[in-house]
Amino acid sequence: MGCCGSVERTKREWRPLEDRSCTDLPWFLLFTVFCVGMGSICSFTIVTGGAARLVFGYDSYGNTCGTRNERIEGVHLSGLDHTDRKFVFFLDPCNVDIVQRKIRSTALCVSLCPTEELKTYQDLKRFAMINGSELCSYDMAGHKYPSLPERVSKCPKLPVPPSKPLPVFNRCTPVDISCYAKFAEAVVTFVGDNSVLHRLIAGVAASKEIIIGLCFLALVLSMVLMVIIRYISAVLVWILTALVVLGSLAGTSVLWWLYIDHRLYGDSSTKEDPDQDQDPDPDPETSRDRRQALLVYAGAATVFTIILLLLMLFMRKRVALTIALFHVAGKVFIHLPLLTLQPFVTFLALLLFWIYWILVLLFLGTSGNPVQNEETGLTEFRLTGPLQYLTWYHAVGLVWITEFILACQQMTVAGAVVTYYFTRDKNRLPVTPILSSVLRLVRYHLGTVAKGAFIITLVKIPRLILMYIHNQLKGKENACARCLLKTCICCLWCLEKCLNYLNQNAYAATAINSTSFCTSARDAFVILVENALRVATINAVGDFVLFLGKILIVTSTAFAGVLLLNYQRDYAEWLLPLIIVCLFSFLVAHCFLSIFEIVVDVLFLCFAIDTKYNDGTPGKEFFMDKALMEFVESSRRLERAVERGRNRVKEAVSEGAEMKPMAPGTSSA
Repeated sequence: MGCCGSVERTKREWRPLEDRSCTDLPWFLLFTVFCVGMGSICSFTIVTGGAARLVFGYDSYGNTCGTRNERIEGVHLSGLDHTDRKFVFFLDPCNVDIVQRKIRSTALCVSLCPTEELKTYQDLKRFAMINGSELCSYDMAGHKYPSLPERVSKCPKLPVPPSKPLPVFNRCTPVDISCYAKFAEAVVTFVGDNSVLHRLIAGVAASKEIIIGLCFLALVLSMVLMVIIRYISAVLVWILTALVVLGSLAGTSVLWWLYIDHRLYGDSSTKEDPDQDQDPDPDPETSRDRRQALLVYAGAATVFTIILLLLMLFMRKRVALTIALFHVAGKVFIHLPLLTLQPFVTFLALLLFWIYWILVLLFLGTSGNPVQNEETGLTEFRLTGPLQYLTWYHAVGLVWITEFILACQQMTVAGAVVTYYFTRDKNRLPVTPILSSVLRLVRYHLGTVAKGAFIITLVKIPRLILMYIHNQLKGKENACARCLLKTCICCLWCLEKCLNYLNQNAYAATAINSTSFCTSARDAFVILVENALRVATINAVGDFVLFLGKILIVTSTAFAGVLLLNYQRDYAEWLLPLIIVCLFSFLVAHCFLSIFEIVVDVLFLCFAIDTKYNDGTPGKEFFMDKALMEFVESSRRLERAVERGRNRVKEAVSEGAEMKPMAPGTSSA
């Protein structure tokens, strides 16, 4: 059936459909138009010269280096021919504006960067005569540098450090970057001594092979953990349960012991030896307040412990379901090994998009109309009028397209897992379920993904704006405004997390039934509400187990790093490499175990649907794995046992009611 001519089904079959239809087509068209707008911004920066000014550089008079320029009205020394002058040279490269993060110096286009230090104006003249590269203002002749009185303001600051051009971006940068020490200290605030910074950088350079090897080790450990976690999940879950119960019992016992000790011995110790040299004890009223506070704390801890024990008692079956889902998720990765490549593909897509986005943002920074800076008198290019909103449009594109890429990953994983779950004979799985899921996504469900990503964008952008306002007003706003801002940020963050979870389940429902986003979200929400306690248990226990997995990978990699870097006795030399390795290992573990978490969530939705619409009878056979089947059978046996117990109680009650009229004194004489 044709994509655009398909009609959405009204009947929920709740199994992967071969005959699919396009979902949320208007949103796909809207997203396509938005992406065309993003591309138009890039085209605008290229056509108006912003890209050329960024790559080739431009001087302080609006002239692009390496090209013939047109005169800018009202700007002195503009419209020059810089065909032979291809490099940007700053008269004072060390004059860095830390707040604006740019060099506040006159820039000129030169034909050659000075490769040796120039100490005097005679050296500047000699360099200009020999190389034909004039380092002073365009209106000064090179052979007159030493004699002109304006040389102090129009020539570079002496001594001129040796420099070399940056690759691709033709800027003359000093070989010795020590003049950027203040800027580096502003960026790296924890470094107060330049020697420490040099030693840290030297340690990274000397240990680059070890760093690469440890990063690869973290990658391997993450991939292995996704497969073997099904064997250790049960141990981790029950260890976690035992630690939580023991910790709550210990904390409650300590609070009661403190209360009893304070009540029995708190006052008597001061009465036995009143002349003893000790700190003055508070009055009896204060002591009584302390006892009451301890009593409240102990009572609250007791209530918490009782509630926790009851939850553990009633949710033990759901904990067993979490273990079964982890076990099945490990099997999924064995049958679908290409799932392990999803983090690489997603990261590559995000990296390429972010590089493109940053380049276009830089292009926008050098696009627009020439404007003279009132403070420095130099010419800058700024977007004015309606063109200012191009930057906002570009910023919205960053959030929406990033969320779109992440949603595509979720939809791809959901489609593959759904195919795995609803295939009874695992030997008959498609050759490449991942590629089949990608093709279904591209052909039918891009609109659904775009709509879900847009909903997240609507929540994330206000939160980011509020965070920016909070940072800008830090130390200026009153306590009430600060509390209100933090509350709004927290509420939006919670809403975003809830929507992310609902979106993920909506994508899974779309992968099953080929329904639109809103219909899938509604159906998934109904299923989740019907299994609210199971959802809470899986999220609480499962997330903590995955967090322990991340910590395991980070600590293992860090331990290997300590052993390998131990030959460097200087603590400062191997501290930074170890921090880099730990951060990278946590990032890798998070990416891989996030895929595992998506698999578990999709498996649970499929399991909930399977148990709702099937009961194991002929014609309604279960699709679930053997491990989940065992869980269902054990739950049914427990339910039957509970039902038998209830029936016995009812029979006993009914028998007692029948025997009640035969009690003595009620019979006739």
